[in-house]
Amino acid sequence: MKNILVPIDFSDYANNALYIAANIAKTQDAEIHLLHTLGISNSILPQEEDQMNTALYIKHAENKLKEFIGEKTFLKSLKISFHIKKHLVYKEINATIKEVNADLVVMGSHGSDGMEEILIGSNTQKTVRYSEVPVMVVKSKMIGFEIRDAVFACDFQLENVRSYENAVNFFKLLNIRLNLVYINTPANFITTSNLNKTFSEFFRNVDADYKRPLESITIFNDLDIESGIMNYCKSIDADFIGIPTHGRKGISHIFNGSIGEDLVNHSALPVITFKI
Repeated sequence: MKNILVPIDFSDYANNALYIAANIAKTQDAEIHLLHTLGISNSILPQEEDQMNTALYIKHAENKLKEFIGEKTFLKSLKISFHIKKHLVYKEINATIKEVNADLVVMGSHGSDGMEEILIGSNTQKTVRYSEVPVMVVKSKMIGFEIRDAVFACDFQLENVRSYENAVNFFKLLNIRLNLVYINTPANFITTSNLNKTFSEFFRNVDADYKRPLESITIFNDLDIESGIMNYCKSIDADFIGIPTHGRKGISHIFNGSIGEDLVNHSALPVITFKI
């Protein structure tokens, strides 16, 4: 892991994300790329006066980024680059991922509720949906980087092999213990014997380094997937949630099309998504 992208809007949530990104960067000798977007419409950019104003906005944003990182001691000795972009947050994130060859996006979020969630969703949700690299979403301030246990929730269909292997690699890099869970619900109930067949087929298709015994997967029963994941995390005192995502096609079908984005919005724990 060499490049970590952190979108910055100067909020406390962005600061929480930057803190986590800095701790990861130190363990990986990675560079942090700070991204701030101005949200300027294409329709005004061709006008000469507006182009001059845009240049002023960019300069102001650069100064504000320098002020934002200021005296943050947790950034000491890290290599940090600034990126100021003009357009919508999630579109610029995708472009910057390619530009800096980012391995990971770490972003803060306060979530969204009610009509905001129904009508537009958060920039974080959209980033999760479209990003080609893992996206880590941080809600709360964390004191120290003491992540010990992560949960990877999956339906263990063959399409998830790549995301599972990527999750194993990611958490291994950070020396975090990974707990595998399948959430069994009344609406999609599957017997243990049939699930074991699914698990067996899944592990037959992963590389040798990623194979695990079937009993390493916990079958956790709950009323719905989202509640099941969060309740299982509570039961083992987990620090982190990992999930697969289809990106533009939505979350894996076992998650009813939106559970990953719902978790990003509603979970107090950090959530990281791995592209299928």
